Amino acid sequence: MSTPMLRRFSVYLVAGIFLLIVSGCASQNKPVDAGSGVGPLPSPVSNYDDIKVPPEMKLDTKKTLTINTESFHGGVLIFSGYVEVQSLKDYMVKSMKNDQWRHVGEASYNNVLLAFTKPNRTAILVLAGGGFGKLGKTKMEMYVTVDAAAGKQLNPFGEPVSN
Repeated sequence: MSTPMLRRFSVYLVAGIFLLIVSGCASQNKPVDAGSGVGPLPSPVSNYDDIKVPPEMKLDTKKTLTINTESFHGGVLIFSGYVEVQSLKDYMVKSMKNDQWRHVGEASYNNVLLAFTKPNRTAILVLAGGGFGKLGKTKMEMYVTVDAAAGKQLNPFGEPVSN
């Protein structure tokens, strides 16, 4: 192959690879819909059937921490996926309300913090956009607590409390 032909081929090859990368990344961050019923079904979070996340968000088991005792279970669950932060926020608020969680607070800064409660339960969600604008993965940290001892006159260790 001659040098000009080789250069032209190299330019076309690099341009083709660049277009594949850009078109693949551009379609990654997309809105999610909590109520259309179209597409994949949301999946319940393990051990928390009343919390649903969009199928685009995947649990990172290496960064997730859970604790289970007789009187308490909860943990920090870490999810990531190619979803727009605002869309994920809207999805989670609607989904949690559909599962009878009460939306009790919200704060927005670089990240979005959402707070939900149910009797004996609390869920705090922190949503953070990925790096590089829309090209990075969105991260969701979920802090969940379930107080199984509440109303049963037990201390946090599951032992009866005498009055």
